[in-house]
Amino acid sequence: MARYIGPKEKIERRLGERLYLKGERSLSPKSAIIKKPYPPGIHGNKKSRRPKKMSEYGQQLNSKQKVRNTYRMLEKQFKNYVKAALTSKKDLSEAIMNKLEHRLDNVVYRLGIAQSRDQARQLVNHGHILVNDKKVSIPSYEVKMGDEIKIKEGSKKSTFFNTLAPQWLTKYEAPAWVEIDKIQMTGKVKGHPTLEESGLNPNDLQAIIEFYSR
Repeated sequence: MARYIGPKEKIERRLGERLYLKGERSLSPKSAIIKKPYPPGIHGNKKSRRPKKMSEYGQQLNSKQKVRNTYRMLEKQFKNYVKAALTSKKDLSEAIMNKLEHRLDNVVYRLGIAQSRDQARQLVNHGHILVNDKKVSIPSYEVKMGDEIKIKEGSKKSTFFNTLAPQWLTKYEAPAWVEIDKIQMTGKVKGHPTLEESGLNPNDLQAIIEFYSR
C-alpha cells in the first residue's frame, strides 16, 4: 500500500476531528476543518443530510484510522504494532501508546524540532538526525529511555535548522518525558509518556484493540 500524499486536511475532515497534521496551520482559523466542518466530496455539505448512525465496526474502524493517520503510518506497520502489543503481558492501551510515541520521527516531533510528524519523518529520512551520536535514517526506529537526539553537525548550517526551527522552538513546551536544549537543539528521552501527554483518546485505543482482536 502506497503512502497517502494527497491533502492532509481532507483526512481530518473525513474523520471529523483535528489531527494536527499541518503544524501551526492546524491551530489557526485557516484550518480546513474550521473553514469546512463537513466531510469532503460533493455530498459533504448537504444541510438536509442526516448523519448515519455508525455501527460498532464503523466506530472501531474510525478510531483505527484516526490514530493511524495521527502517527502517519501505513496499515501494515500499524497493524504489526497493535498485534505485538496484543501478545505482550503489558496493559494493552499503554503498550500501543508507548510503541507509537517512541518512534524516532515522533520523538523529533515531540522535542519541537519539527512542527509535524511528516516534517519529522523527512528530517530523519534525509539523515539529519543522530541518536547517541549515530545517524539513524529510519523513522520507525524505537528510541529508548536515556537516548540522546542531536542534529548532524553538517546539517546545522542549513536554513531549516539555523533560521526556521529556532523561530517556533523558542515558544515550544516539550512534554515532561523528553527534554530539549533549545539553543543546541539537542534532546534526551527521560522517561515514558503518559496517555494524557500522548493526546490519544482511551476510547480510541480500546476500539483499536477490539478491532484487531476480531
